[in-house]
Amino acid sequence: MRYATLPLAAILAVGFSTAFVAPHVDARDYDDIRLGVDVPYEPFMYREADGTLSGFEIELGNAVCEYLEANCTWVEQDWDGIIPGLLARNYDAIMSSMAITDERAQRVLFSEAYYTTPSAWITTQGRDIDIEDRASLEGLTVGVQRATLQDNYVTELYGDVLEIRRYTGVDDVVTDLMAERLDLTFMDYPIAEAAIEIDTPESDFQRISDFIKQPEHIFGKGVGVAFRQRDDALAERFNEALSALKEDGTYDEIMNRYFNYDVRL
Repeated sequence: MRYATLPLAAILAVGFSTAFVAPHVDARDYDDIRLGVDVPYEPFMYREADGTLSGFEIELGNAVCEYLEANCTWVEQDWDGIIPGLLARNYDAIMSSMAITDERAQRVLFSEAYYTTPSAWITTQGRDIDIEDRASLEGLTVGVQRATLQDNYVTELYGDVLEIRRYTGVDDVVTDLMAERLDLTFMDYPIAEAAIEIDTPESDFQRISDFIKQPEHIFGKGVGVAFRQRDDALAERFNEALSALKEDGTYDEIMNRYFNYDVRL
């Protein structure tokens, strides 16, 4: 890939003791930057057949580190523990499709938003489900990835009519949807595109809603890089890098390899 020339360390599993506390380091001293990531979450981050990490955010993160003249190490962490892992100093930042919300901003410092994507309701072909008819949803089962914005949306707006099943990863949601153990799912649309063939005549699945990005109190203000609150200097360096990559066309080059629509804000 275009930015795969960075000297990446081997992918680390999170196994550090939470008792370990690294010294605070100013952004000028970050020759090596550890980025927390939850894999897989196609097309944003996933593993190639040879074991290397790829995806929109992997390429963009590598490009940021190249601009900053820093070495990147991607540290894998399950989503449920990704903010605690940052606060425990297991990595320096989270670059893993984390939407900027007021609740999260109480715990972490965000960069400027660098993309936004819609969510959508999806079911199998042939199912006649009207998501606007709440009464007709009684007794149906929806699958969502646990602790995501999609989980929050379904819980808040449909928890009284739908049975919600929460999964650790998207792959498990797709498996149960394919096996008809779920009636439908609510998913980030690019994730759905990567996980299942959709919105084509040959597809076994169909989108049954418009693209959804509201309300803001659930979906936030776009996706940002998350830092510890005191690491404002590092956050500013990331803002500088992301702005430069958008201005010089690098961001668009990476975006166009993964999406056929604009994810810029």
